[in-house]
Amino acid sequence: MRWGMLLLLSASLAAGQSNPGANTTSRGSAPDSAPRQLTIPAGTKVPLVLKHAISTKGAQEGDPVYAETNFPVVLNDRVLIPAGTYVQGKITHVQRAGRIKGRAEVQMHFTTLIFPSGYTVMLPGSLENVPGADKTKMKGEEGTIQQDSQTGEKIGTVASTAGTGAVIGGLSRGGKGALVGAGIGGAVGTAIAMLSRGNDVKLDSGTTVEMVIQREVLLDAARVPATASTRN
Repeated sequence: MRWGMLLLLSASLAAGQSNPGANTTSRGSAPDSAPRQLTIPAGTKVPLVLKHAISTKGAQEGDPVYAETNFPVVLNDRVLIPAGTYVQGKITHVQRAGRIKGRAEVQMHFTTLIFPSGYTVMLPGSLENVPGADKTKMKGEEGTIQQDSQTGEKIGTVASTAGTGAVIGGLSRGGKGALVGAGIGGAVGTAIAMLSRGNDVKLDSGTTVEMVIQREVLLDAARVPATASTRN
């Protein structure tokens, strides 16, 4: 009887060794549900601050553009782009204002995200808005910043110069001289207005701009901090 029980116990042990899973419990570890990739959707708008000044007076196509996010981008309670992320781009078009017509304009595109950890991602980004710049507007759909029209300012220059000429002529020759002086002054004012270039587009360091991401961008979730953080 005792030998029979020993044989049965030996057989059970051998079966357990040949099938290790037979002695494991059903408590297995929960599957890892954390996503391995995050997606920044196309059309996401990202607020930026320029880290250096840009002016159509000296800028050239191909010049770099440096900016930084000043507010985190969050989707579904998950930080996708933390505040303090560097954004790099380049100037793709520059046009100075003409003397008679043509307004100053500058176009830029953003190409790279550099996270506070050093994680770097390529992206297609364009300029959507420039809320921090005065007397400018957005032109077209490709992120071109254009200086406002100066027609009113040039008319004011002509009128002001004509008025000054009229005063001087009136003092020197009476009423008739006023008319002559106004004509001369107007001609001088017109020449000044026509020979003067229009204002340049000027974006100072610290100017707030808004970037829009043109196509979805995939991120490695393990390399993107789950909470908003900034550089020291």
